[in-house]
Amino acid sequence: MRYDIGIDLGGTNIVAGVVGEGGGLLVKLARPTGAGREPAEIVGDMAELALAAAAESGVGMAEVGSVGVGVPGTANSDTGIVDYAANLYWHDIPLSSMLGGQLGKPVHIGNDANAAAYGEYIAGAAKGHSSAVCVTLGTGIGGGAVIGGKVLAGFNHAAMEIGHMVIRHGGRLCACGRHGCWERYASATGLIITTREAMENDKNTKLWEYAKGDLNNVDGRTAFDAMRAGDETAKSVVDAYIYDLTCGTVNIINIFQPEVLCLGGGIAGEGEGLFAPLRERVAQKVYSRNSASNTAIVGAALGNDAGIIGAANLYHLRAAV
Repeated sequence: MRYDIGIDLGGTNIVAGVVGEGGGLLVKLARPTGAGREPAEIVGDMAELALAAAAESGVGMAEVGSVGVGVPGTANSDTGIVDYAANLYWHDIPLSSMLGGQLGKPVHIGNDANAAAYGEYIAGAAKGHSSAVCVTLGTGIGGGAVIGGKVLAGFNHAAMEIGHMVIRHGGRLCACGRHGCWERYASATGLIITTREAMENDKNTKLWEYAKGDLNNVDGRTAFDAMRAGDETAKSVVDAYIYDLTCGTVNIINIFQPEVLCLGGGIAGEGEGLFAPLRERVAQKVYSRNSASNTAIVGAALGNDAGIIGAANLYHLRAAV
């Protein structure tokens, strides 16, 4: 049995886990990232966490084949250098050599969304499929594509920034500098913005009740909860959200035509209340709607473990470009 360590390096937390063949997660441990500290300090914490995870799992480091790291930014898998990670304030950090020097193991790096997609491909909702796109609906929108068993990384390791395709010309300003990006409408943040706008326009909606009278209490569940209570304004918010989610989803399917598209993140937890109308609308709009077979839209299966499992398996991954 081969064992590898996967590390999900986030702007808030570092999570390390020991993963067996086939994607089985033995144990995982976490600690705060402390973004803004010197890279050497954060890498030191990553090394300590990896060693602790190996010890707790009962797998000695001698049995660990490699370490993989999913990075929230542009990670060059060829050079082992993190070109840029905005939330960590990193630029040109030789992560593979720094971490590998402390652990005495080969260290492979990749983008965190790509690692999560690969995790779903290895052991989750995309297992057994030849091609998959995984979309995470969080604060922003992350995405990864696995085609023929290889992650689509792009020649510069910066591919699949799907949250930054424009779906509304001249729309909301995005942090990337463009207007109308998909994540400004279909992420949890986008849904919160739309919900607040609706509340400001309707002082009688039940949305105020579910937000306890405060716009600051609005989250990604507020509109869905009020909709289930029969509120018409909340229903219009959810309809608008699914419309925007459909737009980007159809774009992705038209470009990649994957066998499966996995949706993860907090909003995907709405289950069939989200997936059923999304599938119906996508089926009406995709270019391939008259084909004998079409992309299956499913919920991601691994949750936050996807990034760990995918990162641990980066050792046998060659990026497709």
